[in-house]
Amino acid sequence: MTTIRDLRGRAAAPVHRFSRTTTAVLLLVVVAGSAALEVASSGSFFEGPSVRVFLQYLATPILIGLAQMVALCVGQLNLAVGALGGFTACLTGVLMADHGVPAVVAVPVGLLTATAAGMATGVVIVATRINGFIVTLATMTILLGAQYRLVGTRTVDGYAPALRDLGTAAPLDVPLVFVTAIVAAVLLGGFAYRTVAGRRLLAAGGNPLAARLSGISTDRQIVVAHTLSGLLVGVAAVTATASLPGVNRSVGGDWLLPSFAAPIIGGVALTGGSMAVFGTVLAAFVTRLIDAARAQFSLDPSWVNLLIGLVVLGTVAGGHLHRARLARTTTPAPRPGGAR
Repeated sequence: MTTIRDLRGRAAAPVHRFSRTTTAVLLLVVVAGSAALEVASSGSFFEGPSVRVFLQYLATPILIGLAQMVALCVGQLNLAVGALGGFTACLTGVLMADHGVPAVVAVPVGLLTATAAGMATGVVIVATRINGFIVTLATMTILLGAQYRLVGTRTVDGYAPALRDLGTAAPLDVPLVFVTAIVAAVLLGGFAYRTVAGRRLLAAGGNPLAARLSGISTDRQIVVAHTLSGLLVGVAAVTATASLPGVNRSVGGDWLLPSFAAPIIGGVALTGGSMAVFGTVLAAFVTRLIDAARAQFSLDPSWVNLLIGLVVLGTVAGGHLHRARLARTTTPAPRPGGAR
């Protein structure tokens, strides 16, 4: 007969397992960091305007983190996240400001362009067998040149009021651009864990040989991953364009480090085969809290990059040490005298 103690034990087991995860640690850091900033700001951090600004500029870190996470899940890197986002933002702005294209047309054009660029990157990687690091590095260089060609040294700020309204709309002090990022995270999580295509993506990244033996095309999954990454970067570019007063060649220039920081801190393995959507979102919260603390205490912006870089390095090193420790504990000890 099942006792009350057994029921309590079964109920406590998932909680105990969750408490030992990276997600639980990040959730604790977010809560503690928010409370610390509330105290440091004398109670103004949780006020409506402060919350609205914090969440508004959190949308882009979440989206670029998810974009990088999709590439990492198949064992790839996407160094072109910032360049593609900046180019897409400038393209969208130029279409509206210089050519009078309405937002309902310019935004889909920007999204399709970013998605097509991601797909082309994946196709080149598969067709040439060149390492994704090199291909995305070349893509980044090309897109930076294209971005400069679009806007030069000017700032484009005369785009459609409808897009500006999206950037400023915040019912109940929750910006719509932040809601867009959360919806994208939910849809990505559903795709990864609830669909056959998502499970194939994870399988191809986790064990390419076993995936091929199971009939899964790893080449196709690489193309799919970069296509999804491009789409998410496109969404990030739209939210950034809507939130910023104008776009210029500097847009996207500081996206590369945060794009890696969020998934790596969130628990995504660099070797592929894993996604951590919730962890990536929480890690983006942490990096945004660090930036908010910099503004609160008037610190030099370079300290933010230094701190985030150290956290990323510590996370990677800690994961490596943890895997090495597990490998030692699971390897059977040799028998005395070399007996078999």
